Amino acid sequence: MGQHLPDFAEPRWFVCHTKPRCEKKFAALLGLENFAHYLPLLQSVRRYGTQTKKFTKPLFPGYVFAQVAPEKKTRIYQQDLLVRALMVENESVFLRQLEDVKLICASGLEASLRPLLKKGTRVRVLGGPLAGLEGFVDDPANPRGIVVSVDVLQQGLLVYLPLESLKLFP
Repeated sequence: MGQHLPDFAEPRWFVCHTKPRCEKKFAALLGLENFAHYLPLLQSVRRYGTQTKKFTKPLFPGYVFAQVAPEKKTRIYQQDLLVRALMVENESVFLRQLEDVKLICASGLEASLRPLLKKGTRVRVLGGPLAGLEGFVDDPANPRGIVVSVDVLQQGLLVYLPLESLKLFP
């Protein structure tokens, strides 16, 4: 007799990349399907002239975290809200970091995303007069912009730019 395998595998955590502005709809779908999930939301305040509007927005635009049994994974694609679902490789690290994110979201403190930059990371300027310019990160601890190489002079030129205007090279 062969070894009997269980009919259902243990649910796994997935990072679900949604279509633009579909995070809340996708989280609602996961709730209807009784899948454990988490959509980190932050309070945001916008001022429009004399009016102030409060709303919640996703901390990670385009991403929802979901725990799904592999044989039920097709259920998360049913409403055409999802681009792809990537299985989390190291669930213990992921769950610890997810708890940190939950704590930050519950704190009410202001938070914003920043890319994890390492010295020498290649980046491209997204907009403005330097759009398309390529350089590298000089000091990730105090990021003030990028360094553009002038190899023939063995020099680098530090250009002061906000991190928001840079895109990491794939």
